[in-house]
Amino acid sequence: MKILKDKELQIRSVQHHEDVHCAIPWYQDKEVLYFSEGDGTEPYDIHTISRMYSHLSQVGELYMIEICHNEEWLPIGDVTLSREMVPIVIGEQDFRGKGYGKRVIALLIQRAKELNWKKLKVNKIYTYNEASRKMFEGLGFIKVKNELDEKGREYESFELEL
Repeated sequence: MKILKDKELQIRSVQHHEDVHCAIPWYQDKEVLYFSEGDGTEPYDIHTISRMYSHLSQVGELYMIEICHNEEWLPIGDVTLSREMVPIVIGEQDFRGKGYGKRVIALLIQRAKELNWKKLKVNKIYTYNEASRKMFEGLGFIKVKNELDEKGREYESFELEL
């Protein structure tokens, strides 16, 4: 199991059958879905999350985001490092907007450099997701595209040269 750490924060390889249950409340949270999947997305059931985790594990390195809380590792979200996308969700509301996402992406930038990748891509950040956009831009990602998705929702794509 791969573990990357930053003080009281770690990301570790997802253990599919155990961790999929942690993600159920995150992917049934309307705010999470609004910002990550777009307005109007229906809550995910365990089967949808399981299929998503299987796909993400095949296209990249899928990690559980955890923080040390009361001397235990508490899962707060998930993230995937792949050549075509870096999807991240901080699923636990109490831990959003506190800089954890930025620290996680910084760990993944280092991991991508270890893998000798030349570039990281973020394919879809909805334009109304200002916090996510600012986080990636703050880490050096540059906007490369602005488009509409199949439902007419505007999004931007970003890249980082490593």
